[in-house]
Amino acid sequence: MNWVISGIQQIGIGVKDAEASFKWYRQNFGMNVPVFKDAARAKLMVLYTSGKAEDRYAILAMNMQGGGGMEIWQYTSKVSVDPTFQAALGDTGIYAAKMKALRIDDAFKHFQSKGFAVSKEIRKTPDGLRSFFTRDPDGNLFQVIESKDWFRSEGHFTGGVAGAIIGVSNIDKAIGLYKTILGTTEVIYDVTDDAPDFQDIKTVGGKVRRALIAVKHPGLGAFGRLLGRAYVELVEVKGYTPRKIYEGRNWGDMGFIHLCFDVRDMKALSAGVEKVGYKFTVDSADSFDMGKAAGHFTYVEDPDGTLIEFVETHKVPVMAKLGLYLNLRNRDPKKPLPNWMVRLMGLNKVKD
Repeated sequence: MNWVISGIQQIGIGVKDAEASFKWYRQNFGMNVPVFKDAARAKLMVLYTSGKAEDRYAILAMNMQGGGGMEIWQYTSKVSVDPTFQAALGDTGIYAAKMKALRIDDAFKHFQSKGFAVSKEIRKTPDGLRSFFTRDPDGNLFQVIESKDWFRSEGHFTGGVAGAIIGVSNIDKAIGLYKTILGTTEVIYDVTDDAPDFQDIKTVGGKVRRALIAVKHPGLGAFGRLLGRAYVELVEVKGYTPRKIYEGRNWGDMGFIHLCFDVRDMKALSAGVEKVGYKFTVDSADSFDMGKAAGHFTYVEDPDGTLIEFVETHKVPVMAKLGLYLNLRNRDPKKPLPNWMVRLMGLNKVKD
């Protein structure tokens, strides 16, 4: 493996009002640093937008305590379509985002007090970590899970995105792609049981097989220390015929639209996924420009059609008003940026 996965750069979330959603995510998950705000036409995504290049507005928001970001994505050329059914555990696609918790008891009390908590209590995952589930106002599901993997402390009880729960029809078929993507991986657990920590969200019968895989050597790459360790939990419900979460809808409509990894050496990654039988379905070919950020992005589909994005960042704004950017093209792909340099991104923090 020659490519470097620095972590989860962001999870894409389709919304109707990006600014309103950004406010909710920063007030409740501490996602208060907008790396960019950009309006453009998604010309390269026509394969997933019914053949039409749609206009969109996107905000990439980060929590500087650590973890991946959220790409808050709003159609501006049409109205984003709501799901036609409530996704069940086991349906294929991104079922929930995993959010890091610095103080999980405070986080649980907060979401309970706001009326968003789904779990009745904090429960332990198969590897012994405390966690609970909550929803945002649009109904998107989040697993808040305790973590000791932090970039810094800024007082909020949660950090950013640590991973995702992804429904698949067959774990044995899907896991090879995800292990390839993550490179050198560790299987944290692979269990089949009644999923007691999922009991507040499980709505269909059948034993649940869950495989949690993670990057074995986190912290690599320019933003590796900030993004932290990346996790993917694949879920298959035995005896259940899953539906596609995005059945009858387009990428960009309401919900979790993709999981995006920060990567260096896209060509090597392309060769790696082709070796296990997959190909990029979208490729920006060289360098995209999202307003004040630039890079190279690609997508691949897992066996059930779930979209995984990769971004190789070439330029990222630190203080765009002062013309201060980080150019990452010629850096050692495994070497993290100095902490003080990464912290400069926090100068753009929005305070409520």
